[in-house]
Formats: sequence, C-alpha cells, structure tokens
Amino acid sequence: MSGSLDWEAYCTLHRADDGGGLLDAVKSIRHGSLAELVRYIMLLPSERRTEYVIEKAGDHRLGYGEIAALARRDDFPFA
Repeated sequence: MSGSLDWEAYCTLHRADDGGGLLDAVKSIRHGSLAELVRYIMLLPSERRTEYVIEKAGDHRLGYGEIAALARRDDFPFA
C-alpha cells in the first residue's frame, strides 16, 4: 500500500482462522479506524500478532505482514 491512506477508514478485526464467508460480519472481534486496529495489533505480544487480520471495505484482508508495514510508515498516526 503506497501513497496516501485513509487512516480513518472503517475496518473490522477478525481472527485469521475465522474462515470469512457469508457470516463474516458477525465474526468480527472489534471495529474501528484502520489506524486504531493497526495500533491494537502492534500492541499485542509479538507471538499473538499473526492470529488476527484487519478487514477493510471491499473485502481486503490485511495479514500481519501488511499490518506491520503500515505501522512502519512515516505517516502512521501514533496518537
């Protein structure tokens, strides 16, 4: 993900192994902005971070590699 991002975009947090599918919306664990959920994942103990994915509008699921890359961006809003 290069270029400008909408850090306030609505996203949902899911377990990586929840299977997605028809009832995907009811399987979400938490919701918030992209920045909030990236921050949440990065504050977890490192051994647990790969257990979750962030789902953005349009059905794109961000795995830990993408989440960590977002957290390293110069424009990531830390506060």
